[in-house]
Amino acid sequence: MLKNNLKYICLLALLVIVSCAKRGTITGGLKDTLAPTLKMSFPQNYSTNFKGDEIKLVFDENIKLKNLNKQLIISPPMKQEPIISPTAASKFLNIKIKDTLQPNTTYSFNFGQSIADNNEGNPYNQFKYVFSTGDYIDSLSIGGRIKDAYEKEADAFVSVMLYEVNEKYNDSIVFNDSPRYVTNTLDSLKTFRLENLKAGKYLLVAMKDKNSNNKFNPKEDKIGFRKEFISIPNDTVYEIELFKETLDFRSYKPSQASGNRLLLGYNGKQNIKGNQPTIVVKNNSQNLESIITQMPKKDSLQIWFKPLKADSLAISVSRKNYMQDYIVKIKDQKKDTLNISALQNGNLNFRDRFTLETATPLVKFDDSKIKIITKDSTEISFKREYDVFNQKVYFDFKKEPNQKYSFNLLPGALTDFYEESNDSLSYKLTTKNEAEFGNLRVQLQNVKYFPVIVELIDTKGEVLASEYTEEKTTIDFNLINPTLYSLRIIYDENKNKQYDSGNFLEKRHSEEVVYFSKEIDVRANWDVDQVFDVSIPYTPEPKKKTEANKKPGF
Repeated sequence: MLKNNLKYICLLALLVIVSCAKRGTITGGLKDTLAPTLKMSFPQNYSTNFKGDEIKLVFDENIKLKNLNKQLIISPPMKQEPIISPTAASKFLNIKIKDTLQPNTTYSFNFGQSIADNNEGNPYNQFKYVFSTGDYIDSLSIGGRIKDAYEKEADAFVSVMLYEVNEKYNDSIVFNDSPRYVTNTLDSLKTFRLENLKAGKYLLVAMKDKNSNNKFNPKEDKIGFRKEFISIPNDTVYEIELFKETLDFRSYKPSQASGNRLLLGYNGKQNIKGNQPTIVVKNNSQNLESIITQMPKKDSLQIWFKPLKADSLAISVSRKNYMQDYIVKIKDQKKDTLNISALQNGNLNFRDRFTLETATPLVKFDDSKIKIITKDSTEISFKREYDVFNQKVYFDFKKEPNQKYSFNLLPGALTDFYEESNDSLSYKLTTKNEAEFGNLRVQLQNVKYFPVIVELIDTKGEVLASEYTEEKTTIDFNLINPTLYSLRIIYDENKNKQYDSGNFLEKRHSEEVVYFSKEIDVRANWDVDQVFDVSIPYTPEPKKKTEANKKPGF
């Protein structure tokens, strides 16, 4: 009996061992969705009379740091960045302050979304550690929103700053000094809030700070500002428009690009439009004939000169109050030659002018050697316009739907600066049926003043069509490609027919730009009649074209 019992006990023990060794599946439980929290800190959060140089934060679980360089905002800014460790997962975070702290000042460390739990990445949203070197914590605050003066959407990570207006204040403070307070809109927010402020008078500035140095660099950064100083406390909700300043014209030493061309780099491309500098080219004391054009897609001018034997050329650049002289050594290099290309290939839209672009600037035209012929051999008239600065020739003619055109240039039709003429050239152009396009009529309401520029923009921000109006409130964009459009108007305050940006030192804001609130869907063979109330915009549903709703001449 005992022998049998021992046999059963051994068998049971073996089953238990096998069962324990058998591999199973770990279920893991519910997913962690809770963010970490601060358990304690040394010194305590919101401490006063802070005297040390080290802070220790203790969390309830292991945390990790994400994008700390973008997310962490220290206000007021410190000249020397503190050392924050460790970078690996830990329940502790140490802040070593290397800067000399200002007396009687409230400091805040806003970590944004940089602190997250180590397992699931749940962020400790907008965690702040605050302390004061004085007897109390400053508790005033202001808030507002950021928008772009020209673009539909404002940039991410925009800094919002307050500069104290005191005996040391001057207009160059944004270029040279750090602000008293700073915050950031982070990546997805267009609103801001500055907290732990003390009462006083301030300059309020927003900045897309490319170098993250809290200083304004007009060449790289966007800026927005309030013209009037603000007083704190107040309950105003502020709106600040960011803009990119148009740089003052400034040239750089030219470089030789070929045997008959120099490149002159410059600042202020927007400033140069319609107001090019005067450039004089000299060989010793002799003025040389030259032509100045814009290099495509570059902030550089092309200085074209006739080939000659010279060791160097003197270049004089002047524009308004700006003057600069250069000496450029000349080497024997390959020379540019005439080359002609068409910007349109095959299809030609009704709203477009047929455009030729030349590699060298043109000086002579023989229109008798240019022919535009339809598919039934009918020759049609045209108007020609030459933009020498951009080296483009435009041809405008009446286009018919479903038509084929042969555009022919006989030898000698175009002659460039070097007396080189074209060979025979031929281009085939085709127009589509009108039903493949759509029409958009824009009815402007509550326009504050004229003139205005009305623009249609694609999803990439490119202007596809533009109309300038000095009094008309009905604008027709006929025969446009079917797609989604954004619509905006620009109040042309100085009446120069282009958008003008602002300037910080001149205390001048950008010209006002107003967007329609929705995208407009223009479809083939549709008429869209869109009311654009500049103060209260709305979007009616487009109706499919029928004989009943077609408008005469639309």
